[in-house]
Amino acid sequence: MTNISYKTKFIYAAIGFICTSPLITGCTKNFEKWNTDKYAASNTALLQGVGTSQLEIFHDYQTGINLAEDSWSGYLMSPTIGNFNSGKNNLNYSFAPNWQNSSFNPAYRYVMADFNALYTKGLKSLFPEVYAITRLTEVTAIARVTDRFGSIPYSQVDGTVRSSYTYDAQKDVYSLMFLKIDTALSLLKDFIQTNSGIKSQVGNNDFVYGGDCTKWIKYANTLRLRLAMHIVKADAATAKLQGEKALADAGGLLTDASDAAKIKIYSGWNGGTNDYNLVAGWGDTRANAAIITYMNGYNDPRISKYFLPATDSSVLNQYIGLRIGGIINHDIGVGYSNLNVNGAFSQTSPQLIMSAAEAWFLKAEAALREWNSAGNIQADYEQGIAVSMNEWGASIGNYLSNDTGKETSYTDPNGEVNNSPALSTITIKWDDAATKEQKLERIITQKWIAMFPDGADAWADYRRTGYPLLFPVVVNNSGGTIDTDIQIRRIPYPSDQIRDNKEAVDAAVQNTLGGNDDGGQRVWWDVNKTNF
Repeated sequence: MTNISYKTKFIYAAIGFICTSPLITGCTKNFEKWNTDKYAASNTALLQGVGTSQLEIFHDYQTGINLAEDSWSGYLMSPTIGNFNSGKNNLNYSFAPNWQNSSFNPAYRYVMADFNALYTKGLKSLFPEVYAITRLTEVTAIARVTDRFGSIPYSQVDGTVRSSYTYDAQKDVYSLMFLKIDTALSLLKDFIQTNSGIKSQVGNNDFVYGGDCTKWIKYANTLRLRLAMHIVKADAATAKLQGEKALADAGGLLTDASDAAKIKIYSGWNGGTNDYNLVAGWGDTRANAAIITYMNGYNDPRISKYFLPATDSSVLNQYIGLRIGGIINHDIGVGYSNLNVNGAFSQTSPQLIMSAAEAWFLKAEAALREWNSAGNIQADYEQGIAVSMNEWGASIGNYLSNDTGKETSYTDPNGEVNNSPALSTITIKWDDAATKEQKLERIITQKWIAMFPDGADAWADYRRTGYPLLFPVVVNNSGGTIDTDIQIRRIPYPSDQIRDNKEAVDAAVQNTLGGNDDGGQRVWWDVNKTNF
């Protein structure tokens, strides 16, 4: 029995939100709390809403993230597929009504609206470095939205209520995100130069780095490099410019496990439980067959950190995942490998927004593309793996010298319709004689394993590079709008926007999607051409 109607309603209980955008039709949640001007008492109180708003990146996690990009990226899959929307839903390309709202609205309704409420109280003038932190959080959230949908409202979205917002082309959204990173970096560096310490007064109200501005500078540079790499096929010149800017910055990139950007869980979020643990506990998410077949084939020591062995009698004590869009008996599928809820995904474990390992793989790809200051390709690649092992507390052993391990085939003992041969032959050990395409597949495949469970960027990487090679859906209910082999490329615009901002949506569909608002259309940076 699914809990989906209940699962998102209680996660706001301890937080006050202000509804400042027309993207929020009829939103009145906790409005009276905001009208009491809770931040008027002191400047210190102004800082208390920062961390809770950072967590809003994961608002409506199940329908907006887990049953979407987490599955399309090859990370997770739901054994409850048959129960959601009568068995036709995101997981087999028939979009469930209103789920798209969960992928679109939270960045506006909660992240941006919360921060705009702080801005009206003077956050930028009183605490400019904290303002910088909120802008970087905002860019993180908005990047996820534009990468899911394409053109979105951004340049006009502020604290002013309007009857409608126009949509910005995705290229313009990216330009604005780069500018906001510029502003944030400038403010953070000014703070460090003019203060004796590196810690902001925001302290533990910053749920990511506890107010450590040097780490936020590293995050900003790595975020810029991530976004630059997203657009490398659509605008190579801008990608190189922005990427080299990030690589050359004296503040550096994320480097080791201590730099990983993770948002701490507080008592008011899901009753003090992270989203991964909550959904896994409901029995609504399990390992995806794709990541398990790679990790099994590589004898990857991180597999026991990510997942638990299966409990179903047919696969007892094995690591096995579920095929996306498969025909699944819930009572059997729920016994396949779960997230490691006893370890890395225990109740209060923080939620990942960027691993430190990602920075090294970004550098490796940048070096492959001959960007300045990127370093040596092999060294970056191997360091990315080493940092990831350290982040997960796994022993690297002879992993880097493994030149025989490959993805395994997938055999589902509970339904041969879900079976598939292995799709990839890429191994782990670096091969300097390989082609650029083979090198890219090796980099992205290991990056994908290392970034788990960040489905947002993993899905973006898959769409822009084609790697790692992922099993397609078993059942495709898109009615021909999504090619099974090419796989899903974007999320259609949500019902809230179609109802309340139809003119802007229609213009975006005509101007950037060729008149077709479906999951088979490519966003601006997802260019249908070779990687090199």
